[in-house]
Amino acid sequence: MDQALARDVVELGQGLAGQWHAFATGLLRPWNIYQLLIALAVLAVAHLLGRVLAPRLRAWMHSREGWPMWRMRFLVVVHRRLRGILFVALVWLTVMVMRELTWPSRSYLLVLLANVALAWLIIVFTTRLIRNPLLRKAVRWGALSWVTLNALGLTDQTARLLDRMAIEMGEVRISVLMLLQMVTILTVFFLVAKFASRWLSARIAASDDLTPSMRVLAVKLLQTGLFLAAFIIGLRAIGVDLTALAFLSGAIGLGLGFGLQKVVSNLVSGVIILMDKSIKPGDVISIGETFGWINELGARYASISTRDGREYLIPNEDLITGQVVNWSHSDEFVRLDIRFGASYDDDPHLVRRIATEAALTDERVLSTRPPVCHITGFGDSSVDYVLRFWIKDPTGGLTNIRGKVFLALWDTFKAHGVTIPFPQREVRLVDRGGSRQD
Repeated sequence: MDQALARDVVELGQGLAGQWHAFATGLLRPWNIYQLLIALAVLAVAHLLGRVLAPRLRAWMHSREGWPMWRMRFLVVVHRRLRGILFVALVWLTVMVMRELTWPSRSYLLVLLANVALAWLIIVFTTRLIRNPLLRKAVRWGALSWVTLNALGLTDQTARLLDRMAIEMGEVRISVLMLLQMVTILTVFFLVAKFASRWLSARIAASDDLTPSMRVLAVKLLQTGLFLAAFIIGLRAIGVDLTALAFLSGAIGLGLGFGLQKVVSNLVSGVIILMDKSIKPGDVISIGETFGWINELGARYASISTRDGREYLIPNEDLITGQVVNWSHSDEFVRLDIRFGASYDDDPHLVRRIATEAALTDERVLSTRPPVCHITGFGDSSVDYVLRFWIKDPTGGLTNIRGKVFLALWDTFKAHGVTIPFPQREVRLVDRGGSRQD
């Protein structure tokens, strides 16, 4: 530890000792004792009011089940911090009354306590917007520490001490104060970029002038631009020379060239998919053995949900290079074929008519595009038919609609006496003596 750092540590310790000595000496004054007693009395009243109002607030919250989730979360925070809220309100009310009745100097400690309590309460409510628990605790305790040091008048001494704690590498000097400033400023800029991207993304998603693919592409470009701008502006606000990042950008480029080929390929493929509109959220696709609808198009993969509740993450490169069947690319209409056979003894005209009528019994089969039934051949045991019908909701499943139409065919054939033949087999028994029995 060098002499300057040691001197700053001693100065900070002396400042803390001086503050404590001034506080301890001030306690001997009658009005300071009165203020402390008033503060304790206000805290006791706030505690009692909190015990009374907390159950009523909880019951009122249970009666608001239809409220949005963010309102309920805010009410939960209010319920948990009810005693602190009441204390801040009561102590400020006490300060205003005392300033009307006596000298302002006789409420100095109460004002200091009210300011610190109000600042702590604002920090607690503000940091609830941060969903990451670790980041929320770090920001909360950092802000509480700064507020406390500012109230004690020790911010300058603490800043000099943190600035002395540094590492020097040639012309580069990195101090603890610089790191704290960098983390604080970047966190603020990233939070602003996050909220801005959410708000703008919601506006873009609600726009009817853009196609689903263009909405996703616009949201991705917007998020990338906002976070990149937040990073650059944050570094410039700290005073970091961006030209020093040239070496880092070269290293990143080298890494992209060697180790991140697949990642870059998926990123570029994702942009191509969004731009050519070949696949968009909500489309029903088949790739290999996977059949489902697209939930989300990410920067690296596409999320596909299937009827059995599984979610497949298909790399964007596979969607570009592989064969993909898009059931709803140009429109939502899908034609399904069902093949069956009927006996030679049955009238084919009757079979065709009742087959199309049976298909229309299911509500998913479109009557605007009527089903058709054709003879496809004369088989060994039956006359072969194909029944073709249309649906417009492939997300509802294909196997289930085929099964329902098959069941309707079975019921209709039973009602009209149409026979569904099965292959005939002729069995011949030959004994060892060479005689044959049929």
